[in-house]
Amino acid sequence: MRAHQIMTRSVISVTPDTSIVEAANIMLKRHVSGLTVVDNTGRLVGVVSEGDFIRRSEIGTGRKRGRWLRFILGPGTSARDFVQEHGRKVSEVMTASPVTITEDTALAEIVDLMERNNVKRLPVVRGDVVVGIVSRANLLQAVAGLAREVPDPTADDDHIRTRIIDTMEKNDWCPFGLNVIVRDGIVHLSGVITEERARQAAVVAAENVEGVKKVHDHLCWVDTMSGVYLNSPEDDDLAKAS
Repeated sequence: MRAHQIMTRSVISVTPDTSIVEAANIMLKRHVSGLTVVDNTGRLVGVVSEGDFIRRSEIGTGRKRGRWLRFILGPGTSARDFVQEHGRKVSEVMTASPVTITEDTALAEIVDLMERNNVKRLPVVRGDVVVGIVSRANLLQAVAGLAREVPDPTADDDHIRTRIIDTMEKNDWCPFGLNVIVRDGIVHLSGVITEERARQAAVVAAENVEGVKKVHDHLCWVDTMSGVYLNSPEDDDLAKAS
């Protein structure tokens, strides 16, 4: 999937000269956590978000830096903090030259950009003009929509087993001696793991295969140093109940 398939097209924008108070009220009224900032030609020049209003003098949340830290950081940092906390216009608190994407940007790249730049939304541009915005909420909606896809007609037990094995064997956490049994969509996983997080990864991998109804975990954990051997929590519970 690409940006144009999930983006919000009706983008709410303000100008660099918009007051802080007006921008905050627009966000509250329109129930959005960020606004694009455009100049009088419609060109994107920045983004302002709720995070830009956290450190403000009006509510007493300005940064409190010790004298030694202020000395290390230098006067430039103190000056920037002052503007962020006391600025009256959007241009004084916004993120200038924000990271942008195009309508054809793939979702995998969008997620990478969000994580790498620690942002929650990315403006979608055509040239310098904003045509949409992709937020984490849009990605969540995409996940929810894909969960309603038409079932795979080849999701019989043999296909399910093959797909589970193929998926797991591509990963370095794949259990040793992996064995997969599937009956009527019910999956039984067995094998050896040396890292507990591999247990959850294996179960999730199986659950994501079309046609799987339930996954039973019979993976045992082994400490490679001591040779200590532990059954899966599910098998332990069954043993106690019997």
